[in-house]
Amino acid sequence: MRRVLALNSGRIAVGILVLVALLAAFGPLLAPQNPLATSDNTLASASGAHWLGTDYLGRDVFSRLLDGSRVSVLGSLEVALMALVVGAVPGILSVYLGRVFEWITLRLTDTLVALPFLLFAVAVIALLGNGITQAMLVTGALVSPLFYRVARAATLSVARSQYVEAAIVSGASIGWIVRRHVWVKVLPPIAVALAQTIGVGFVIVSSLTFLGIGVQPPEPTWGGLLASDLGYLSHQPWAPVAPALLIMVTVWASNLLADAIRDVSGEAGRALVNTRKARANRSEPTEPVAAGGPR
Repeated sequence: MRRVLALNSGRIAVGILVLVALLAAFGPLLAPQNPLATSDNTLASASGAHWLGTDYLGRDVFSRLLDGSRVSVLGSLEVALMALVVGAVPGILSVYLGRVFEWITLRLTDTLVALPFLLFAVAVIALLGNGITQAMLVTGALVSPLFYRVARAATLSVARSQYVEAAIVSGASIGWIVRRHVWVKVLPPIAVALAQTIGVGFVIVSSLTFLGIGVQPPEPTWGGLLASDLGYLSHQPWAPVAPALLIMVTVWASNLLADAIRDVSGEAGRALVNTRKARANRSEPTEPVAAGGPR
């Protein structure tokens, strides 16, 4: 984390994501008006009472934007964490639990890749009921092949190393080897994939809520606000700007964080640290030599 924050891109990405997290945590409490309350003042322009105007039912858009941030953020985190658990753990264990487990997990991964996540999420919601948690957990399982492949590739690169083979010969358990040797090498690429998946989760949540899937009206979401605003562009052409900008900036910050983690991990990270140490040593002033010497 210190290496990530040492980069300008890392500080920008972390700052934006922290602001989004604070918006999700305290946004509903900071909403100036009831986001579900309707009024006769429909499609009003921005004013002191309504900072972003009102929608077609007279609801305050700014309050709905703040209140909908929690659903969007929690949904993207559910996608990322579900994909991490379902994909990374089998990816690591597939290297050590034999060919049968490896063959089964590879076939399951190929099957999940072939499934269109949007149609499959709609089908599961039709069976289990309309809810954002069901939709995100199913979508996270469909995104998990990314973590499976990343974790498996990183584990394979470590499994053939001499120190891991020495641990196996000495009788160490698979769990100890994974905790002591494998996880340290696998963590950086998984962290990169996790940051990218958070951005993908925002796109997925916005896409599903844009279609009205996973939420119960009139619950506000960023995607739902974008969909409702598109129907009244002739009256408020600026209305979709705020939710679209929030989605774009959050996804961009997630990808920027993934790039920063990749830049500071592995050989590239060690080279970056060595370069900065060399620059720091060159910039240190040398002590002046006193004129003359002891007689």
